[in-house]
Amino acid sequence: MTTSQDTPVLDTLAAMTLDSLERCGMAPDTLVLTRIAALVAMDAPPVSYLAHFRAGSATDLTPEQIQDVLVAIAPVVGTARVMAAANHIAKALGIEIAAAELTPDA
Repeated sequence: MTTSQDTPVLDTLAAMTLDSLERCGMAPDTLVLTRIAALVAMDAPPVSYLAHFRAGSATDLTPEQIQDVLVAIAPVVGTARVMAAANHIAKALGIEIAAAELTPDA
């Protein structure tokens, strides 16, 4: 995959993600849920969740599945990380909804 001069960082991240998907034997929904757990553990910003929710929508993930991941990892990562993640997730979903409203085909 070649990168565009307009978005070289995004293109590189997309290529890395694609390569990871091709090399991983997990089911797509399991892969996205695993990545969401990793994002919580590292206190990732909303934009990181946004990128994975778009991939997750292709696998038909439900809000309940994401909530289950937060419940499952809470004893390991702690209350503060889970609450911060919930806030980041809410922001990411708000960004996604706003972007969908701007898209003529949405």
